[in-house]
Amino acid sequence: MASSSSSSTGFAPNPQLALRGDDADKLSDYVPNSNEISRVASRVPSVVADGEDEEDEIDEMEVDDADAADDVTASGKKAAPGASTKSELKKIAKAEQAQQRKEDRQQVKQQLSSRRHAQAGLKSADSIKRFSYLLGQTDLFRHFCDLKAQRDPEFAKMLAESEKALTKGKGPGKKGKNQSRGRKTEKEEDEELLAETKAEDGEGVSSGPFVFTESPAFVKGGKMRDYQVQGLNWMCGLHHNGINGILADEMGLGKTLQTISFLGFLKFHRGIAGPHLVIVPKSTLDNWAREFAHWVPGFKVSMLRGGPEERHETLTKEILPQNFEVLITSYELCLREQSSLKKLAWEYIMIDEAHRIKNVDSMLSQCVRIFDSRARLLITGTPLQNNLHELWALLNFLLPDVFSSVEDFDAWFKKQDEGAAGAKGEGGEGEGSNAIVKQLHAVLRPFLLRRVKADVEKALLPKKEINVYVGMTQLQRKWYKMILEKDIDAVNGAGGKKEGKTRLQNIVMQLRKCCNHPYLFDGAEPGPPYTTDEHLVEASGKMVILDRLLKSMKAKGSRVLIFSQMSRVLDILEDYCMFREYKYCRLDGGTAHEDRMNAIDAYNKPGSEKFIFLLTTRAGGLGINLVSADIVVLYDSDWNPQADLQAMDRAHRIGQTKQVYVFRFVTENAVEEKVLERAAQKLRLDQLVIQQGRTHNSSKLANKDELVEMIQHGADKIINSSESMLIDDDIDDIIRRGEERTAELNSKYESLNFDDLQVFKSETTTNWEGEEYGRQKKIGLTWIEPSKRERKSNYSVDSYYRDAMKQNHRTGPRGPRGPRQISADDYKFFPPRLIELQEREALYFKRTQSHVVPLRDDPDASQEELEAERAAEQEAVDTAEPLTEEEKNEKEELAELGFSHWSKREFQQFIRGCENYGREAYDLIQTEVPTKTADEIREYAQVFWDRYTEIDDHERLMKRIDDAEMRRNHEDRLWGIIKEKVASTPFPLQNMKIMYQNQTKGKSYSDEEDRYLLCELAKYGVGKEDTPEKIKYDINQNPLFLFDWFIKSRTPQEIGRRCTTLVALVEKEVGLDHDESIPRKGQGRGGGRAPRGGKKRGSIVAGVEDEATVTSANTSRASTPAPPVAKKSRRSLI
Repeated sequence: MASSSSSSTGFAPNPQLALRGDDADKLSDYVPNSNEISRVASRVPSVVADGEDEEDEIDEMEVDDADAADDVTASGKKAAPGASTKSELKKIAKAEQAQQRKEDRQQVKQQLSSRRHAQAGLKSADSIKRFSYLLGQTDLFRHFCDLKAQRDPEFAKMLAESEKALTKGKGPGKKGKNQSRGRKTEKEEDEELLAETKAEDGEGVSSGPFVFTESPAFVKGGKMRDYQVQGLNWMCGLHHNGINGILADEMGLGKTLQTISFLGFLKFHRGIAGPHLVIVPKSTLDNWAREFAHWVPGFKVSMLRGGPEERHETLTKEILPQNFEVLITSYELCLREQSSLKKLAWEYIMIDEAHRIKNVDSMLSQCVRIFDSRARLLITGTPLQNNLHELWALLNFLLPDVFSSVEDFDAWFKKQDEGAAGAKGEGGEGEGSNAIVKQLHAVLRPFLLRRVKADVEKALLPKKEINVYVGMTQLQRKWYKMILEKDIDAVNGAGGKKEGKTRLQNIVMQLRKCCNHPYLFDGAEPGPPYTTDEHLVEASGKMVILDRLLKSMKAKGSRVLIFSQMSRVLDILEDYCMFREYKYCRLDGGTAHEDRMNAIDAYNKPGSEKFIFLLTTRAGGLGINLVSADIVVLYDSDWNPQADLQAMDRAHRIGQTKQVYVFRFVTENAVEEKVLERAAQKLRLDQLVIQQGRTHNSSKLANKDELVEMIQHGADKIINSSESMLIDDDIDDIIRRGEERTAELNSKYESLNFDDLQVFKSETTTNWEGEEYGRQKKIGLTWIEPSKRERKSNYSVDSYYRDAMKQNHRTGPRGPRGPRQISADDYKFFPPRLIELQEREALYFKRTQSHVVPLRDDPDASQEELEAERAAEQEAVDTAEPLTEEEKNEKEELAELGFSHWSKREFQQFIRGCENYGREAYDLIQTEVPTKTADEIREYAQVFWDRYTEIDDHERLMKRIDDAEMRRNHEDRLWGIIKEKVASTPFPLQNMKIMYQNQTKGKSYSDEEDRYLLCELAKYGVGKEDTPEKIKYDINQNPLFLFDWFIKSRTPQEIGRRCTTLVALVEKEVGLDHDESIPRKGQGRGGGRAPRGGKKRGSIVAGVEDEATVTSANTSRASTPAPPVAKKSRRSLI
C-alpha cells in the first residue's frame, strides 16, 4: 500500500536510505547523530502547542472510526446476506466508509513516515558534503566547527568523516620521501582522469555540479538571460555541496525566475520533484503562481490560501496526501497552519523577502525553523543587516550545525575587533579593520549571491537621481513655527530620556507632515465648504514645483510615478489630478488585491491614457512592474533608503527602454534635509557591508541628540526670519541646481569608509568657517528663541466710542418682513404639500420686492447655461402669484402635521437609541432621548418607519440600525450557548472544559480563572458594556481569589479582553465561526464627511482581541497645535 501511494505522488523514497527511526517533530536544523539542537532557545513563548503530533491526531481519528465499525460489525455481518431493512444497509455502508477512511489515513501516515526515513539519510550525506566544502573555504568555519565538536562527540565524529573525505578529495595521499611536496602519484592521477571520463560519459558520480551554458529547455516562457543562467548555476552548486544560500540580487533582476528554474533543475535533471515550500508575502501569492505557470508549466503547484474551510480542504486533499510538488503560501498562513505543515519532510523551503526572519525571536523565524527540510533558500533584495545578531540569525538559519551559538559568534567578533584596534594603532589607519572585512567576506561568500543592474544589464541605462530642493509657503512656515513653539523646550534639547525621545520622534513626524502639505493638519484647509482649486497647489512648496514638473513632463510625453509615505498625501494628490484633469491610478496599503492588479494592468497596457500612478512607498515597493513609466517622483523620503530604492526599481528594471529620472523632493532648510543625509549615510553603509562582505553593529534608530539636531536644522530661520522661502525659478533651473547639490552630497559620502561613518557628523551643524565646534558646544546650548509675541486687539477703541456717541442716531427704515416660513427639515416629516406652498409664498414675496436673480458663479458651466438658468429663475419670480385664502388655511393646517418640536439633536438621539436597544424598545430609547416621553417616541417612531426614505443619507442610518440588530442577535445567541455550556456541566468551576487554540497556549490566565470568567459571562451576558465592571467587582468579593494577585490586579478592560478571547474559543468549539458581515461594536460610526470629496481621516474598528495582543490607535496629530478632535472610544465585544 505504501509503495503504490508513494509512486502516485512522485516522491518514491529509496528504501536503502530509510536508516533512521520515525521522528515526527525532528527540527529542520537537526544534525543527524548529534546531541545538540542547533538553535538558541528563544526568550519569547513558543508558538507551537505542546503535544501536537500527527501520529496522535491520526490515531485519535482511527479510534473514532474503529468504534463506529465495531458498533455495526456483528449486526452487519449477520444481516449482510439477507439484509432487507434500510437501517441495516446504512450501518453496513457506514462501517465500510469508516474502514476506508482508516485505510486512507494509514496510507498517509506511511507516506509521511517513508518520506522522513528517506530524508534523514539524505540529510546525513548532505552534512558530510557540506562540512567537506566549508572546511576548504576558510579557517573561520573550522573555528566554529571545532567549538561545536568540543561540546558534541557525535558532531566531532561526523566532522572527522568530513575531514577524511576532504583529504581524500585533495588526493595528496601519505607523505613519503618522494611526496614531501604533496605531488600526486601516477596511479592517483590515472584514477582521477578515469573518474572524470566516466562522469562525462554518464557513468559514475560527477565530481562537480551541473553547469548550464544556456537557458534550460524546461523553461518554456522565454529565454533566460546570461546572468540569470549564472544564478541558476550558482544554486546548482549550492545543492551539489549541500549548502543553503541567499539570493540577494537587486530588485528587478528576476530572482523569481531564477528560483523557479532551479526547482525545474531539481525535477527534470535530478528527479527531485518535491515537495517544496515557497513562503511569500500575501500580496505576491498570485504573482508567484502565474510565474510558475508561465516559466515552468510542468510543475503541480498548490496554493494554501483562503478561509478555514478552504484551507482545511487543501490540507486534507492535497498537502497531507502529498498530491502536489510546490506549495505556495503566505507568512500569515504559514504561522496558522504550522501544525499541519510541520508533518511533511520538505525538500526545499524558500522564503521571499527573507529579511522578515532576521529577528530570531519573531514568530515567523521560529516557525520556519521547526519545519523539517533538506535545504533552504532565502530570497531578498534588501540584504543590509543592522547588527551582528541579525547577521548571525541568517547564518544560523542557513547553517545551523555550524553557527549554533550566538555567544561563540559574539566572542569571535569581539576578539577580532580588539585585534583590529591594535593593528590600527600599530600599522596605520584601516590596517586592522581590513582584516575584519576579509574575515566577514569569507563568511558570506559561500552563501550570498548579489548582483546589481549596472553590472549585469548593460542595455539598461543607469537611473539619474536628482534631489529637487523646494521652499516653504507662508502657510507652511506658520504651521512649522507653531509645531516648534508648542514644544520649544523639547526642541532645545530639554526633557527626560525615554519620554524626551518619544516626544522628539513625534515632533519630527509633524514637521515632515508640514513639509509635505499643511492641509494634512485639521483646520489648515479653508472651509467648509471645501473646494478643489488653485489653493491646493499654492499652499505647499512641493506642490508648486510638482505642478511645474508635471506640466513639463506631460509636454515631453513622459509618464510619472509619484511615491509618498503618507496615504493622506495621496488623497491630496488625487484631488490635484482631478483638478488638473490628469488621468491617474492609485495604489496604497488599503487597496484590495484585485483592484491592485487591475490598476497595474490599466497603467501598463499599450496606448494607456493614464499619465500618473500614485503609490505609497511601502505598499508600492513589492511585486510591481511599471516600466511603462520613465519619471519617478519621491514626494518624501523614507527613513530606510532601501524602501526608496525599491520604489525607484518599479520603473528602473529590465524591460525599461527609456532613461529613468528620479526626482526626490527635499524641503530646504528644514528637517527633511537631515532625513536625506541620514538616508545617504545608511546607503553608504549598505555598499560597504554587502558589496565588501562587511557587517554593521550600530543602532538603526536615531538617538535623542540626532533627533534634536534634525529638528533644529533651519528652525531659527523659519521662526525669526521674515524673508520669503518660496522658490519662483524656472523648473529647468531648479533641476539644474538640484543636480549640482546632489553631486556634492554623493561625493561627500562616497569618500567615507566604514570607520568614518561610525563617527560621522554633518558639517552643516558642527563645522563653521573652518573651525570644528562639535566637541566644544553641547547640543542643548543651541537655543532656539521663540518668535516675538504680537498683541492682537479684539476691537477698535475709536470704533467703540464712535458707535457709543451715535446711539440715538436713527437708522434707515427697515424693509418689509418676509412671510413666516416653517423650518421643514426632512427628519420632521412635514407633508410635501407644505413645502410647495412655502416655496410659492417665498417667490411671490421676491416679486413684491422687485428681486433680480443674480448670475450664479460656476467655472465648470458655460456662460449660456448660467444665463439660461438665471432667466428661468427670474421668470418664476416674475410670474409668482399670492396664495389664496384656502391655500393659506391649508398651509396652517399642514404645519400642525409635522414634528416641528423635534430638534436635530433629539433625532440623532432617537437613531442612537434604535441602534442600541432595537426599533420598538420605546422605554429604553427614552433613556437616550430624555427630553421626550415614551409615548412621544412611539408616535414619532411610527411615522419614521413609514417615511424614513425621505431623509437624506437614510441608507447609512438604516445600515447602522441593521448592523446593531445583527450584532445583538449574535451576542444573544452566544450568551445562550455559554449559559447552556455552564448549565450542562456539573460543578462548572471545577469540571468545565475549554478548547484552547494554539495561540492561547502561552496564556497567563489559569484554567480555573477562565472557567470562572465563563460562569460570570453566563450570569451577566455577552455584549453589555457593564459586564467587565460587574465581573471585576465579583472577583474582588470572591474568597476564591483572596490570594490570587494576578486576577485581582486585572483592570476591567483587561478582563473584558480576556472574556472576548474566551467567547471566541466557545465560538470555535461549537463551530459558530464569527460572520465577517456582522460588524463589531464601534464599527461604522466614524463620523461625518471629511474635506475634499469625503475622504476619511481615520477610523478605529474594534474586533475580537486577544488579551496579549492589544493594539492602540495612534493619533497622528497628537502634538499639532490644532484643536483635538473628539473620537469614539474603542469597545470590545464584551
